[in-house]
Amino acid sequence: MKKILILGGSGFIGNCLYRELYPYFNLFGTYCSASRFSKQKNFFYYNVEDDNILTVVKKIKPQLIISCLRGPFEAQVACHKHLVDYIQNFDCRLMFISSTNVFDAFEHYPSYEFDKTLSESPYGRFKIKIENSLLSLAPSKYVIARLPMVFGTNAPRTKEIEAQVASGTPIEVFPNTIVNVTSDRKLSQQVHYIINQKLTGIFHLGSSDLITHFDFIKRIVSRRKLKGAVFKQIFTTNQMRYLVALPKENKLPPHLHVSYESILEDLYLP
Repeated sequence: MKKILILGGSGFIGNCLYRELYPYFNLFGTYCSASRFSKQKNFFYYNVEDDNILTVVKKIKPQLIISCLRGPFEAQVACHKHLVDYIQNFDCRLMFISSTNVFDAFEHYPSYEFDKTLSESPYGRFKIKIENSLLSLAPSKYVIARLPMVFGTNAPRTKEIEAQVASGTPIEVFPNTIVNVTSDRKLSQQVHYIINQKLTGIFHLGSSDLITHFDFIKRIVSRRKLKGAVFKQIFTTNQMRYLVALPKENKLPPHLHVSYESILEDLYLP
């Protein structure tokens, strides 16, 4: 059975992937601050600032590493440099969970898998650094999965909206920013398929349809039956702005396509 190591397996996305993949693979994960994982034999403590990731990797000897790490940007960049050096010399692949923010400098149109990356944000530039390090590997050795905003019943973004409504804190929304989105459930299915089919390369894993950020947040508030929400509208430009990554070359089968309406259905409270 294939060994898979999920870096950041205790986090929101990492743990969603862990629960999806656990019945089918010999699965391991890392944790840092979430001490409840210390009692799970398949989880290893790893602090991205203080520890050498190769200590964990050499102990497990996985055939696939999925990186969902969080932490200081420079520490993550250094960690992935060690991983790339390791993967060049061993029978192992790396799947990096990246972001549509690698395109956040482009405002007037959606971006596709092989478009040039360019970011104005520290977060986007850090993701680009790690993506570029993976591109030095043989194409068969890596997957870059670029994600839009990820929602779900227990997603940090969903919980934050609920907490803001409960406290009367205005929710920041962007009426002229067009986005696509995904859910934890659909993302986990897509990643599972990519692993099963041994696919490699760059994948854009967001919804195929688009919506403004403000409209989507309003619909979440409605679906979650949250009363008394206050919105703070923020305009970063006078024109409509795209923060969208769509697939063109590496498309998944139709049953794995996602729409923002299907994501909203997952958030519906009867």
